[in-house]
Amino acid sequence: MDMPPSGTMPNGGMSNQMMMHMSFYWGKDAIVLFSGWPNQNLGMYMLALFFVFFLARATEVLSILPAVKSGTKLIVGELTQATVYAFRMGLGYLVMLSVMSFNLGIFIATVAGHALGFFIIKTRAIAIAKPAENMSSPNIMSKV
Repeated sequence: MDMPPSGTMPNGGMSNQMMMHMSFYWGKDAIVLFSGWPNQNLGMYMLALFFVFFLARATEVLSILPAVKSGTKLIVGELTQATVYAFRMGLGYLVMLSVMSFNLGIFIATVAGHALGFFIIKTRAIAIAKPAENMSSPNIMSKV
């Protein structure tokens, strides 16, 4: 028995299934992570943009694993690092699924979130490294 092409009904009408975009598009009519969300509502779309931005930023911030403090049991330190890593991977997959909506606004929010998270991490790393660098290098003015 011949099957009708996907998306069409035997009577020639279209089914009530929503078509997914396979290229980037601009607009609030997107499905992000959950069916029916943001539901073609501008306020909910803005919330989705902020949510994806936050997820991307959190993924970058969590890329620095917590240091295991001396005196901590080895298994506790390893479990802490593994837990943070698993949480970061889960957030990363949620970001990936959001981008797969092919909505340009979601894509821009994701890239901006990753960029801000990277900036926060690198700024913090440089600020921590500067005092240590200043302590180890001799000051030329003190010799004059």
